[in-house]
Amino acid sequence: MQARVNSLRPRVNALRTRVYSVTPPRGVHFPAMDLSTLNLEQLEAVLHKDGPLLVFAGAGTGKTRVITYRIAHLIREHGVPPRHILAVTFTNKAANEMKERLARLLEGHEARGLWVGTFHAVCARILRESGRAIDIPPNFVVYDDSDQLEVVRRVLIDLNIDEKQIGARAVCNAISRAKERLITPNAYRETASDYFERIVASVYERYETYLRAAHALDFDDLINKVIELLETQPHARERYQDQFRYILVDEYQDVNYAQYVLTRLLAEKHRNLCVVGDDDQSIYAFRGAEVELILRFEKDFPDAKVIKLEQNYRSTQVILDAAFKVVSENRFRAPKRLWTERTGGAPITLTPARDEEEEARIIADYIYREVQRGRRRYGDFAVLYRTNAQSRAFEERFMRERIPYRLVGALRFYDRKEVKDVLAYLRLLANPDDSLSLLRIVNTPPRKIGQATLKQVQTHAAECGISLYRAMHDPLLLQQLPANAQNALLSFVALIEQLREYAETHTLTDTLKAVLHETGYLAWVEQRGDPEAIDRAGNVRELVNIAARFETREAEQEPDAAELSPLMRFLQYVSLVSDLDTLDERENQVVLMTLHAAKGLEFPVVFLVGLEQGLLPHARSEEPRQIEEERRLCYVGMTRAKDELHLTYALSRGAYEGRRTTLPSPFLRALGDEPMPTLYQVLYGAATPSTPKPSAPKQAVARPATPAKPAPFLPGQRVRHPELGTGIVVKSAETVVTVMFPGGTGMRSFPLLNCPLEEA
Repeated sequence: MQARVNSLRPRVNALRTRVYSVTPPRGVHFPAMDLSTLNLEQLEAVLHKDGPLLVFAGAGTGKTRVITYRIAHLIREHGVPPRHILAVTFTNKAANEMKERLARLLEGHEARGLWVGTFHAVCARILRESGRAIDIPPNFVVYDDSDQLEVVRRVLIDLNIDEKQIGARAVCNAISRAKERLITPNAYRETASDYFERIVASVYERYETYLRAAHALDFDDLINKVIELLETQPHARERYQDQFRYILVDEYQDVNYAQYVLTRLLAEKHRNLCVVGDDDQSIYAFRGAEVELILRFEKDFPDAKVIKLEQNYRSTQVILDAAFKVVSENRFRAPKRLWTERTGGAPITLTPARDEEEEARIIADYIYREVQRGRRRYGDFAVLYRTNAQSRAFEERFMRERIPYRLVGALRFYDRKEVKDVLAYLRLLANPDDSLSLLRIVNTPPRKIGQATLKQVQTHAAECGISLYRAMHDPLLLQQLPANAQNALLSFVALIEQLREYAETHTLTDTLKAVLHETGYLAWVEQRGDPEAIDRAGNVRELVNIAARFETREAEQEPDAAELSPLMRFLQYVSLVSDLDTLDERENQVVLMTLHAAKGLEFPVVFLVGLEQGLLPHARSEEPRQIEEERRLCYVGMTRAKDELHLTYALSRGAYEGRRTTLPSPFLRALGDEPMPTLYQVLYGAATPSTPKPSAPKQAVARPATPAKPAPFLPGQRVRHPELGTGIVVKSAETVVTVMFPGGTGMRSFPLLNCPLEEA
């Protein structure tokens, strides 16, 4: 690779000489831009002036630098007025970063008039300027997600549709997906093929009427109305096409169809459209993004110049090679391969763990050791996972070991609404006089106990000096209420009493499942219909798993545990965990976050966890396109690592139905059959998952206890069968070893006596 770089240096120098020789516009005196820090491909993208330009910018290749330098070069070297340049990105954070970088490259007055912002911000500005042409007043309001939801709920009431049967969130999402595809209410009605779609069609029409009456637009409207403006008003189309003579779009792999149409409309006249993106990092299909749109750019613009940024400035070559092996198995991708001058690097580890608890323990061990030896800070580490529910094991382990952490992009597990709701039910069963918990769940799910009724209950409770629960079945109050309010309160009280009686004679886990079933809470969460509904339901199920493990884990019991019921002991345990959650708020913290939230970030050390079939790829990803997006998600996670990448998976994981055996992710097969070190080997010098953990709090690096005598074969060990080939040990008992073989062979078990396996 170095030879390639050296061979290109004369061309790079020639290009830079050309840049420095450019004469500034008459009357303008700018110092020459220093482009010496750009590599050849970056320089070519910056110097390209007219015509369509597609920049495939791989992870860590400096795409933001290219965009900002290109804008500055257009202004300084070509005299393009800033008002004729539009730069679009997807987040306010990215837009602000772009503005800050431009401020360092340009003097303040040079950037005056430049348009830099998100799609929604740019479109809102256009509509406030020119929206009257399509009957949109300049003072329109923008409805956020909660506003949209409230409007849909009002429409459902107007149509006499029970939200329990048709979830308002599901309808909201369906309307949003339609708008992303530029499907009008009439067009949606014509193609509606089932009961749900016909309901959505009716709601969609009334929803639009409500928004018009309120002079309101939702987020999708901001895009769609600008498209309408440009398509129906020739003068507006001419104005904005002439204004935005140079258009740059960042993260182009994330555009949806409406954003794609808008971009083409604006660039139609001058065709100076520069799009920057990476199809290998397209991971937002659930938001409407279509990776095909960046891949078809060359078809849309046959004369487009295509530049690939492949020199990575973030990761080691070891990490880049592994990530490439994974993502290169995707069929629908532009051919490219990242390289770096950071040759070599620490080897990637692949560690099987018995379960999610051990997965968290071994990672905590590694982090603690590295920090204690002064080689790393806590802030150098990131733990990345597919679903939010996976954070629970790491949160508990880090709190127990006094390892500071912060949860990014999601609430801490025990602070998540759905978890708090379920815990409030349990607290009410344990202590009916807990009025705070009662208020939290009395109408969750909805039970037609109105605010007026609750106010009467609260007033009566205060006057009589009793709890809200006692007031609810006090005859003195009930006789003052209408029949429907009486029935609603008595039904709620009967439900709680039934569950309290059940809890007295059943296990904690069974009680928790009964709460979820009898209250309808789990079904209610699952039927919400929003993209986060699956995660919320997963968090509820994870709480059941925690309760099941708690019942059998004597080490977690308090000294006086025998004096408390299992329910009270569990609630006490959870409350202590919640208290520890807030002990350390320093910035020097281990980062816990989902793979989706990690995009665009980087960390010296990354743990990519839960690499199992059903998690990554996710169980609901069945179609080839979905599998390819899951593979891209894995690639994104791997390329967040700068210096070290550690991959882990659990051989069993808690599930709602109980503990289940898991299989390693099929994505791992791309890494080949060569043995990879494990974290056990790095820490303890032995490939065993049975090394005990020193107890907290820690004061110094603890030496691991001598591991027990290992089994003939260990989980995660590579073995060879004379006929079946190489496989991975997934379970090793006293008499039987279970091995997973690639391809169609699958899982096979062998007796240890006269075993045909040998170490690979």
